[in-house]
Amino acid sequence: MNTHAGQFRQAGALTPSAGPMIDPFGRAITYLRVSVTDRCDFRCTYCMAENMTFLPKKDLLTLEELNRLCSAFIARGVRKLRLTGGEPLVRKNILYLVRELGRHVEEGRLDELTLTTNGSQLSRYAAELADCGVRRINVSLDTLDPEKFRTVTRWGDLSKVMEGLDAAQAAGLSVKINAVALKDFNDREIPDLMRWAHGRGMDLTLIETMPMGEIEEDRTDRYLPLSEMRARLAEDFTLTDDAWRTGGPARYVHVAETGGRLGFITPMTHNFCESCNRVRLTCTGTLYMCLGQEDAADLRLPLRASDDDALLHRAIDEAIGRKPKGHDFVIGRQNRPAVARHMSVTGG
Repeated sequence: MNTHAGQFRQAGALTPSAGPMIDPFGRAITYLRVSVTDRCDFRCTYCMAENMTFLPKKDLLTLEELNRLCSAFIARGVRKLRLTGGEPLVRKNILYLVRELGRHVEEGRLDELTLTTNGSQLSRYAAELADCGVRRINVSLDTLDPEKFRTVTRWGDLSKVMEGLDAAQAAGLSVKINAVALKDFNDREIPDLMRWAHGRGMDLTLIETMPMGEIEEDRTDRYLPLSEMRARLAEDFTLTDDAWRTGGPARYVHVAETGGRLGFITPMTHNFCESCNRVRLTCTGTLYMCLGQEDAADLRLPLRASDDDALLHRAIDEAIGRKPKGHDFVIGRQNRPAVARHMSVTGG
């Protein structure tokens, strides 16, 4: 790579023809979610099959290539970037990428760099994440019962996640708990999960299960509309709509009895597509313009074709021009999921 090209990418400079990313429906794309690996040290039953086949390591972009791609999107107007997986903290040397992207926050080109994690590696990495410029993380946690936690994750150890949460808060990270609401599994536990999270100064967001990838169970058996869950909670708690937003799809209420915020992500009962500002990049350089659609763009080819980013920006423009109005998620008695890829490929 020549010096000029290296400076170009590090600075995140725009090519003469590049500008803000506006999709066909007038929505500005300002939020990029990046799945840095499809691998995970858990096998959550609603997310993955127990015996997963993961991508060969040779197919993955290098961390330097991921940094270059992310920087190109930041140059085009992305203001929030979230690293996901799989489990992002199992990617070897991932802190290199976090530190490189953190420089965009430090220098004002990026408003926020965040991370979604299962918490298993947080006790090891929390302090360094904070040092790299991460200020807020989401931790996926569906139950506080150790046995049920082992059941839903297949391999997970709840005590390690709790150690990770302690380390994250000790490092000054703001933590939000994400829980997938699952009928006849954790639905009766959610009030206690909320009290616990709010008692530790953490927001809680509930998520509806989504029909992505082949798994061993029928999602219809676990699907719980969050409109029903909100109605249940309203019997015992005072819920007031809260205008607070993080840039993602969650809609929040304030819970008077706990003093905390409770979020709802409802792709099934009330989709949030009309205000979608997000695209998703995989660890192979594939860009998905919608979580619930199969259409994708290959950015690896233009990335590797030239040290100059002009080809890459043209590929990004073409992809954003195909962003659909919304997803096609439906929960029903069907033989196949709405989307064939597992959630771990695009990171939610």
